[in-house]
Amino acid sequence: MSDVVTGTVFGTLLNFRGELDALGDEVNQPPYKSPPRAPVLYIKPANTWSADGAEIPVPANVPQVEVGATIAMVMKAPGEVAGYVLMNDFSVPHQSLFRPPVKYKCLDGFLGVGGRLLARSDAVEPSGFVVEVRVNGELKQTVAFGHLVRSPAQLLADVSEFMTLGAGDALMLGCDVGRPLAKVGDRVEISAPGLGSLSNTLVAEAA
Repeated sequence: MSDVVTGTVFGTLLNFRGELDALGDEVNQPPYKSPPRAPVLYIKPANTWSADGAEIPVPANVPQVEVGATIAMVMKAPGEVAGYVLMNDFSVPHQSLFRPPVKYKCLDGFLGVGGRLLARSDAVEPSGFVVEVRVNGELKQTVAFGHLVRSPAQLLADVSEFMTLGAGDALMLGCDVGRPLAKVGDRVEISAPGLGSLSNTLVAEAA
């Protein structure tokens, strides 16, 4: 378990403008027939959590893993943010970004959780967060959180209209398009000023 996150972790889909642009007309097709009007959430249960430095097992039938560098708001109380933490929302690549099946998101160990909480303060502006993603030391992606559809404050307000996040719960802000791919043997590190770094190594799942 995490010392930073003690409740439930929620992921957010389609909260980067690039994600919606990449979907194109897919959001207008059945069964939904329009872009989402409220946040699209999913849960990363405790079996998916991996601490900084942990090895993450990859099933034999998964040749590549998608890296999902993001930042999560950690709650102090309902409607009150304690601070922010790095997360790496690994998943199995899937053809659609729009509501992918749970089995692609919730494999054992497939959520790296950072060990450093950046406390919320007036000096911390989440829209200025920039996360760098490195695979085996090579820079593969830079994620700028100024490109969100819903700012962290707006995302929390919209989610709070239909559910309550309690102390220790975490709400990920989303993952941008252009997510790097990694494979067994790769070391994946994400980092951001003030938030430190989060590193995990992908290993073959035991038979």
